[in-house]
Amino acid sequence: QVQLVESGGGLVQAGGSLRLSCAASGRAFSTYAMGWFRQAPGKEREFVADISGLGGITYYADSVKGRFTISRDNAKNTVYLQMNSLKAEDTAVYYCAADKSMQRLRQVGHGDYWGQGTQVTVSS
Repeated sequence: QVQLVESGGGLVQAGGSLRLSCAASGRAFSTYAMGWFRQAPGKEREFVADISGLGGITYYADSVKGRFTISRDNAKNTVYLQMNSLKAEDTAVYYCAADKSMQRLRQVGHGDYWGQGTQVTVSS
């Protein structure tokens, strides 16, 4: 079993930056692909980015490519999402998720484990 806790959300002006963290408890963290998803009010949850167990492969949604960077530190059991050039449309609750299969994780709602989410609000 894996427990995930997100942190780092907050209020920021458009064009600003935030760094989200997701701390995992449990064993064999490096065997899990990790991902970030987000959900805005009245909208369905959407994929943002994911990363392979050892960090060698990353994938991004077109809407965030070039602005967001996903990374992980397996020694700290933590995955990060660096968000730059934030836009009002990035406002959402951001969730991290884990799955043994990177392919499954990328399909929204199919991750084995989920955190409780952290709010990101971008003002325009």
